[in-house]
Amino acid sequence: MSRAPDPYDADRPLMLRCACGAHGSAAEHDAAVQADVQAESDAFVEASLVKALFPHDGLRRRFLKAVGRRSAMAAIGSVLPISALQAMAQDKGALEKKDLKIGFIPITCATPLIMAHPLGFYAKQGLSVEVVKTAGWALIRDKMLNKEYDATHFLSPMPLAISLGLGSTATPMHVATIQNTNGQAITLAMKHKDKRDPKNWKGFKFAVPFEYSMHNFLLRYYVAEAGLDPDKDIQIRVVPPPEMVANLRAGNIDGFLGPDPFNQRAVFEEAGFIHILTKDLWNGHPCCAFGTSAEFIQKHPNTFAALYRAVLNAAAMAREAKNRELIAKVIAPQQYLNQPETVIAQVLTGKFADGLGQVKNVPDRADFDPIPWQSMAVWMLTQMKRWGYLKGDVNYKQVAEKVFLLTDAKKQMKALDMKAPEGAYPRFTVMGKVFDPEKADAYAASFAIKRV
Repeated sequence: MSRAPDPYDADRPLMLRCACGAHGSAAEHDAAVQADVQAESDAFVEASLVKALFPHDGLRRRFLKAVGRRSAMAAIGSVLPISALQAMAQDKGALEKKDLKIGFIPITCATPLIMAHPLGFYAKQGLSVEVVKTAGWALIRDKMLNKEYDATHFLSPMPLAISLGLGSTATPMHVATIQNTNGQAITLAMKHKDKRDPKNWKGFKFAVPFEYSMHNFLLRYYVAEAGLDPDKDIQIRVVPPPEMVANLRAGNIDGFLGPDPFNQRAVFEEAGFIHILTKDLWNGHPCCAFGTSAEFIQKHPNTFAALYRAVLNAAAMAREAKNRELIAKVIAPQQYLNQPETVIAQVLTGKFADGLGQVKNVPDRADFDPIPWQSMAVWMLTQMKRWGYLKGDVNYKQVAEKVFLLTDAKKQMKALDMKAPEGAYPRFTVMGKVFDPEKADAYAASFAIKRV
């Protein structure tokens, strides 16, 4: 019987074998181990993608049996960046906490945060995350204050309000990333097809999802530019997004400025029509955010960094137009948005029916730029001041820089080889008026209709 060569055989050159004895050197051993780890990681990403796209076991098995694993991954890879997902950064430090609860409202604004779950972005970072569908924004706020959630889907003005003690006990909160830009609309009941001019909306009843929301601020801005006082000439009610379409159909409201997919769902159900996309008021405006408390970040810095990486990678994937239809499929199921896939696809692809007999093509109807610009926070604070939510003198920049973690976002993006933009306070144009964050007080006081 032949025997394995002895590395110390006098007739052979001296070889420094590895500890396991299976490789020629320690370097070869390390390389083999790394290859095994990478192979397991790649297989995990592939399995997560297939499971997300085909959640039913029987259908998934039939699909793989019919086309084979290689063909299946080639087909999926033609529209999803599998290699990029497999190359995501590994954890940089020991996680202080791995089992996490993250709250979300079932709207397309939360796309990166939601899709990170079925597509394995959290698991890739060593996290075991439960994404918890939540009924409304007040409940999101309360669960964060009670520490029932570790992190959450926020309306981007909410961490500012909570940190300042507006509507709740003052508790430091942070915006890590913006979850979505644009992605909202003003939807009106079908009976108002002949009342497209907001000057004719006196007496209308509108719904918004929360007081401290871009929806509320943009609706107020829009009607005020038409000469209506939003506190006197119309009524604005807080209605949870999933209830908006039903209220529109029942005649309880005349319209809403709300998040998608409910604008498109109103069209789908022939209950309303899309009057205007909010991108036409402020193109690139922020809406929702991903964030957590200052206490959580302080106690769990490595876990927070891992969450950051997961959400940033998900946002990068969501920004690619070629991925939108598959993402719609991934987030449509009951445990996430619980909406018809076609409704979500219309929102994400920007090819949609407007409810007035036209099909629009607006590729940037929704986007997922994650940068938490501090000038965005300053604009939100000016609107809180304008409408009387925020009293007295405001150090706009101090609050913005404390709550919106722009420096952290840029640092994490660079670590993931993503291009991080320069600056912190870019100007924006809202309905034709340039907002200069260096002149925030003057801006808040410049409007004809205000409470300042």
